[in-house]
Amino acid sequence: MSYLAKPKFRNKEIEVNELGFTHRDYEGSISTLCAGCGHDSISAALIQACFELAIEPHRVAKLSGIGCSSKTPDYFLGPSHGFNSVHGRMPSVLTGANLANRELIYLGVSGDGDSASIGLGQFVHAVRRGVNMTYVCENNGVYGLTKGQFSATADKGSKSKGGAFNADSPIDLVSVALIAGASFVARSFSGDKKQLIPLLKAAIAHKGPAVIDIISPCVAFNNHAGSTKSYDFVREHNAAVNKIDFMDVHEEITLDQQPGTTQDVKQHDGSTIRLHKLHADYDPTDRVRAMNYLQERHAAGEVVTGLLYVDAEPEDLHTALNTYEAPLNRMNADVLCPGSAKLAALMDDYR
Repeated sequence: MSYLAKPKFRNKEIEVNELGFTHRDYEGSISTLCAGCGHDSISAALIQACFELAIEPHRVAKLSGIGCSSKTPDYFLGPSHGFNSVHGRMPSVLTGANLANRELIYLGVSGDGDSASIGLGQFVHAVRRGVNMTYVCENNGVYGLTKGQFSATADKGSKSKGGAFNADSPIDLVSVALIAGASFVARSFSGDKKQLIPLLKAAIAHKGPAVIDIISPCVAFNNHAGSTKSYDFVREHNAAVNKIDFMDVHEEITLDQQPGTTQDVKQHDGSTIRLHKLHADYDPTDRVRAMNYLQERHAAGEVVTGLLYVDAEPEDLHTALNTYEAPLNRMNADVLCPGSAKLAALMDDYR
C-alpha cells in the first residue's frame, strides 16, 4: 500500500454537506511539501470551499503547470479530473479543455514562477479572452524547487535567505489581471482562512476569469527577516479592504447592519457576495480605482488583501464566441458534420 494513501475509516458522526459528502471526499493524496508550507493551507481552503458549496468532485477539472504550487492539485479533490501541464502553459491547456466542455468547473493552480515569468503571456491571454475559470496563484516570491532564487513577484529590495537583495521591480499579478480584463480579482493570504475560503467560493461561482493571488510563504527559502512574502511581514502589513462572506442563493440571507455598511454584489447564478467594508471609500466595482488603490497602498508598504474588483455582469469566452452548449463528446454527427451547404456558406464568409 502506498504511504501516500489515506485511511478509509469514517466516523459516523462526521459532518456531511447537502450531498452527503464529507471533507474526506474532497481530499487527495498526503502532501509531500515542506511542513508549514502555505500551499497546504490553500489546499485545505479549497477542500473546505468545495465542501461548503456541495460541489460533486467529478464536476471539477484542476490543471497546473510546474513548480511546488503545481504539485498541490494532487492534494485536494482526488476524485476530480486533473492535468499537470508544461511549465507556464497551463492557461492554454485549460482554455482548450473549457472550450471542449463548458459544464466542468475549472480550477487553474499555478505559482509566481509559473504565472509571472515563463507563463506570463499565457496568463494574460487566458484572462483577456474571458475564460471561465478560477485561477489560483500560490505566490511565495521564490523558485522553491530550484533552491530559492527570486521570482518575478519578489519585491524590489527584499532579501533572500542567503543574504542577496533583489534589484528588480516586481510583477503584481492582481494589477496585471485588472489591466487584462479579469472580471473577478482578489488577493489573500494562505494563513487567513476566514478571508480565503469565502473568496474561493465566490470565485468558483463567478462566470468569467476569476483571479486570486494568494501570498503563500515558503518556509524553506522565503520566511525570514527581510522577506516581504514571509508570515510575519504579511501579518504586520496586511491591509484588508473588506471582510467577505459568501451566501448561496438557496440559503436565507439576513442582515443586521446599519445602512451603508454593506455592499451586495450578485453573481451570474444569483448567488451573492456580501462585503463588510472597512474602507468607506473603496468600491470593488471600479476597476480604475482598484488599480490606483493598489499602487497607493504598495507605495505605503501595505499588502492589500480582499476582493479588489468584481464585474457584476461578466461574460465569458463561450459568450464571445457563441459556441455550441453541449460538450464536444456529446455532439452527434449532425452537429459535427452539418453538410456541404454549411461548409460553402462558411467559406463565403471568409471571402
